[in-house]
Amino acid sequence: MINLFSGLDFSIGISLFFALAFVLAFEFINGFHDTANAVATVIYTKAMPPHLAVMASGVFNFAGVLLGGLGVAYAIVHLLPVDLLLNIASAQGMVMVFSLLAAAILWNLGTWYLGLPASSSHTLIGSILGVGLANAWIHHNSISAGVNWKKALDIMLSLLVSPTVGFLIAAGLLLLAKRYRADSRMHKTPAERQSIDGKKHPPFWTRLGLIASAMGVSFFHGSNDGQKGIGMIMLVLIGIVPGKFVLDLDATSYEILRTRDAAINMQRFYERNQDRLQHYMTIGKVPNHTLPQQFKCEPDTTMPAIAELVTTLDGVKAYGPMEVETRRRVRRMLLCLDDTAKKVSNLPGITKSEKDDLKILRKDLTATTEYAPRWVIVAVALALGIGTMIGWRRVVETVGEKIGQKGMTYAQGACAQITATIAIGLATFLGLPVSTTHVLSSGVAGTMVANKSGLQGGTVRHILIAWILTMPAAMALAAGFFWLGTKFIG
Repeated sequence: MINLFSGLDFSIGISLFFALAFVLAFEFINGFHDTANAVATVIYTKAMPPHLAVMASGVFNFAGVLLGGLGVAYAIVHLLPVDLLLNIASAQGMVMVFSLLAAAILWNLGTWYLGLPASSSHTLIGSILGVGLANAWIHHNSISAGVNWKKALDIMLSLLVSPTVGFLIAAGLLLLAKRYRADSRMHKTPAERQSIDGKKHPPFWTRLGLIASAMGVSFFHGSNDGQKGIGMIMLVLIGIVPGKFVLDLDATSYEILRTRDAAINMQRFYERNQDRLQHYMTIGKVPNHTLPQQFKCEPDTTMPAIAELVTTLDGVKAYGPMEVETRRRVRRMLLCLDDTAKKVSNLPGITKSEKDDLKILRKDLTATTEYAPRWVIVAVALALGIGTMIGWRRVVETVGEKIGQKGMTYAQGACAQITATIAIGLATFLGLPVSTTHVLSSGVAGTMVANKSGLQGGTVRHILIAWILTMPAAMALAAGFFWLGTKFIG
């Protein structure tokens, strides 16, 4: 990171500074919303003092971001159409990044100010969809080409299903706890514990379970939501300083060889299946035309792109000595080959085993483009943690006291947190973004219903309205900013 700004023109350096500030501001505000949910129950139930809870949550968020991988990060990035990803280094690419981040920040700040547990995941995804659709409209392309709709539908399905699952599982866990521990002190609210038992804190084992589940939510929140910020920072770095970030300059000779071998094996796959794929792309052992200097990601450029990539990477031990333009062209070819392989795997007649083979080849092919430097991961983790420490109070009050008609019991808090930990951890493993806010809030609501405590109609109504409006509002804001930005740059 020390050399990040070295050798840059003043104007480029300023653009880079503000772009990174926008991303980290989004993650900082994400801490207000989502990470605060991770400590809401443990603070409300007095299992941990607020200052200690948020510090511990920050540590576990940090660990989650550090160990969480990059599957969710690039699932978010690849919502964008490939033409925008290819041209991210252009002025339009920068307008795209600033538009989607400005929209996400504005909506998150507004809902935080109102104390609503709105979803940063919905906000960011809505913003990305907004710029993708606006880009298609501006260039008179079909809406279907504006967004990677298959990926978008997978993500939206996970965002819609996860709160329902959270509601049902948390309710079921509480019913089990009430059945087998009906008279336990764990079913008291903090106020009842204080007035009846004269105790300030939960019973020891209940307290331990609340703390452990809260730290589990924090860890998996970092591993899931933190990756979204990582993906956005990589878009910024590739856009403004492509010479340093279009490819992983720290890639080993083995990783580069894996990339080259994946391209060769992909070529052989297409040649073996020439009869089935000839309606989709031109396939031949020797490409019948040379890849043009400026090319689009079209099926008929696949074989020439593979041939050029294999030749370019022959004997390469490191990307550093390459010319900047060569590195950018290699990245362009890798993105195009990955995009084509993804589309081929969805063609009729492709078997499951062939889809699995293509998936493995795509992973090897993108090993040196889908990466993140360690300082990026650390910066995102710090932004999340600091945001939690500053903005947690509003959301804690909403989750603890304003969802149900009575305060939350220790058992309800533990059941909601355990549910959120499992749901977010599973989603991260599958490379799907989910909303920590909605999973936990719906889990609390489920326990309130199971406990026959009733729900506060006003709060639930406001949360549902924020849930329904977040994605379309973020889409509209981002699309509007993108349209205005493209008009400004001509």
